[in-house]
Amino acid sequence: MKILVVDDDEHILRLYKEELEEEGYEVTLARTGAQGLELFEKTDPDLVTLDILIPDMDGITLLRRMKDLKPRVPVIMSTAYDYRDDFAVWASEAYIVKSADLTELKSAIKKLLAKNAEA
Repeated sequence: MKILVVDDDEHILRLYKEELEEEGYEVTLARTGAQGLELFEKTDPDLVTLDILIPDMDGITLLRRMKDLKPRVPVIMSTAYDYRDDFAVWASEAYIVKSADLTELKSAIKKLLAKNAEA
């Protein structure tokens, strides 16, 4: 299973890549919205984790573009800030507040990939 991680924080990218590869996923990293969109089209990921605050394009705009292109690909919004009251993030399948403990993220990934496999 391929996961695209879009985040501008180098530490988060490294942490997500190491942890998710240990779980057996193929992980691709993007540091900007434009790079994320390009890799989304090129690598055809099974799931995306997407930061809301990224350079050059906010995550909500990128989420909409990804959903326009491939509506069935699950997207997990991942941010250090709580945007749950912003209705725009509701277009994503899950919302995770960043943490060094990736238990919640890993659980959401497994659940969404399993649900998508059934569909």
